[in-house]
Amino acid sequence: MGGQCMKQYKSYQYRIYPNKQQIVLLNKTFGCCRFVFNHLLNVWDEAYQATGKGLSRSQCSALLPIMKQKEETNWLKEVDSIALQSSVEYLSDAFHRFFTKQTEKPRFKSKKNPVQSYTTKYTNGNIVVGETQIKLPKLGMVRYANSRMIKGRIVKATLRRNPSGKYFIA
Repeated sequence: MGGQCMKQYKSYQYRIYPNKQQIVLLNKTFGCCRFVFNHLLNVWDEAYQATGKGLSRSQCSALLPIMKQKEETNWLKEVDSIALQSSVEYLSDAFHRFFTKQTEKPRFKSKKNPVQSYTTKYTNGNIVVGETQIKLPKLGMVRYANSRMIKGRIVKATLRRNPSGKYFIA
């Protein structure tokens, strides 16, 4: 490798204990991310059927602010905007993998799936890890089970609700 060093990513997972308002906001965010993914997947399919070409990531990203301005979908403003952008990225990556024959065509996400999650990115100090609480975008301070110290810098955080209703952050 001649002096080059590989970047090493490490994931830490913690159980979080959100309060009632935070649980409501987490569930709204899961739903909004699922809605954005499914809506853009539908728009992508329609564009592909009409023109034989799908949408690029930038075209999908450009639709997000338009969706937030519409009266019927202005509730998207309530949740973390970075999480919504992550949904666009995941859809774009899914289509990229599909066209390079790595996976099957992306499918619509179901509300009935027992595991719900969303990802947010670290920007301008929006994620801060303390001794007993983690500061997260839109959620504020959330209590967590601190089992080990984080080494390195935070790149992104994925919040997940498992089938038994427990919440985790990775």
